[in-house]
Amino acid sequence: MPGFVDTTVTDIEKRLRELQDEVSRLEAARSALTGGRRARGRPRGAATRTTRATRSRPARRTTRQPRPRATRRGGNTRAAQTLELVRNRPGITIPELAKAMKIQPNYLYRVLPRLATEGQVKREGQGWHVTS
Repeated sequence: MPGFVDTTVTDIEKRLRELQDEVSRLEAARSALTGGRRARGRPRGAATRTTRATRSRPARRTTRQPRPRATRRGGNTRAAQTLELVRNRPGITIPELAKAMKIQPNYLYRVLPRLATEGQVKREGQGWHVTS
């Protein structure tokens, strides 16, 4: 029985090596056909299993710089717009503010509490008012 298990494990390991070689050849062919561009799906290196060869290899460092972000208009632009609307329409609700500003209301659920902690607005019922 132990001989059967040993030979079966050896056969499985041999077949796995063959399949890994085939995967490498297929990836090289795909890379040659697509110009190195990877298809959508699981990113390279996100394998579900780890082999001895990948564990012993040091992590590859990238020299690519991150893309710069799009230029922003300046800090607190939405907060300033919100404060101006609350000043002009005391008791305005978050959905009304979002509609007036043409943005999603979930953003205002972060902006208004921050303005409240800064003491610029206060909440009375469902509406918001400027603090004096």
